[in-house]
Amino acid sequence: MPSSLNVSVIGAGVGGLLAGRELQRVGHRVTIFEKQNQLGGTWVYDPRVESDLLSLDPDREIIHNSLYSSLRTNLPRHLMGFSDFPFTKIYDDSRIFPSHEEVLKFLNDFALHFGVSELIRLSTEVVRVEARNDEWIVESRNGEQTQEEVFNAVVVCNGMFTQPRVAHFPGMEKWPGKQIHSHNYRVPEPFRDQTVVVIGAGPSSMDISGEIAEVAKEVHISIRSSSLLSKSNIFERLKQHSEIDYVDESGKVAFADGSSVHADIIFHCTGYRYNFPFLKTNHTVTVDDNRVGPLYKHIFPPVLAPSLSFIGIPTAVTVFPMMELQAKWISLVLSGHLLLPSEESMLADTKAYYKSMEQQGLPIRLTHFLFSTKFEYLDWLADQVGVPQIDELSRKIFAQVFINIFSSEAARFREWDVDRWVDTVP
Repeated sequence: MPSSLNVSVIGAGVGGLLAGRELQRVGHRVTIFEKQNQLGGTWVYDPRVESDLLSLDPDREIIHNSLYSSLRTNLPRHLMGFSDFPFTKIYDDSRIFPSHEEVLKFLNDFALHFGVSELIRLSTEVVRVEARNDEWIVESRNGEQTQEEVFNAVVVCNGMFTQPRVAHFPGMEKWPGKQIHSHNYRVPEPFRDQTVVVIGAGPSSMDISGEIAEVAKEVHISIRSSSLLSKSNIFERLKQHSEIDYVDESGKVAFADGSSVHADIIFHCTGYRYNFPFLKTNHTVTVDDNRVGPLYKHIFPPVLAPSLSFIGIPTAVTVFPMMELQAKWISLVLSGHLLLPSEESMLADTKAYYKSMEQQGLPIRLTHFLFSTKFEYLDWLADQVGVPQIDELSRKIFAQVFINIFSSEAARFREWDVDRWVDTVP
């Protein structure tokens, strides 16, 4: 493979910006395609919501963004910068856990500083990516204009907060109330004086449930296990239930624990599905119960490596540093400075990972959930590209964040003074 390639990057969010920076650094020619009219990906706020609030209608206009107006980061600035571009500059929000607007300003500064902005084609949607004769055909659309271009390699960085996952339970198609996914939540006002059932206990559920409880008549939260929630004062104003058993045409929501409520809104805070509608690989890469695979180290599909790769698939990690390491590895592999194992070895490694999950009783949907092995994965990537591993202080900060989130004071975890705490860390 030649050392200088023509590379297409899909998406100008964090992953795409890092890919562009790293690929350009080693001499590749880069085109970044971005559907929106500005860079930033998931960090661009859009007040619009979809016409189908569950986002199930295939004919709906898809809104790319899932940000709600009040969103702040759930990791401190210390963990959201890059190795040579820390998130230390204050723009308009000096808080340690800043707003989404602050993050977007930081990303724009990053792109401008490293000349990545010049690589981006805004308002240009990729509609087809397909291999042909050891090259990749990328078909894109800008307004009414479409074009096909040929690239040596494609890096997919289209994010994972566009295609919602929803809960399914008997009676939901005939239930008379409103159902909404958190993808379509922006402000709490539509929930005023309503009885709401929230499904899920992830970060978005924790934030949004507390916010809508300020205006709603009642907020009930339905989860598989209440052990974590019961410790948190975020949910002290909420009524906790087990998962939904069924709903009916009277507006009743019945839970598996035998309790029930008549609700106005069922709110699905149930996460997202990986989705690559533009990618045509003849089923070489598939999404099965939210497992994108097979992917060697969550990045390279063995059969198509190294010309096809993905950035940003793993979750429950320090995302910004992870994507930087992934981008470095991809760029060095594409330039020939680093070699991948054989296709057979990569496939064997990936199958072994799947087998270990099975032996641990972990469901397929957790394939890319790396919380328990997050630093092992980041250390492996750092060793591949020859840079220092994540420093010990960053590891301690990350661990403390999650201790705070699941403590009895979780409602105030963003008030944590990280800098003062750092001064006390041995």
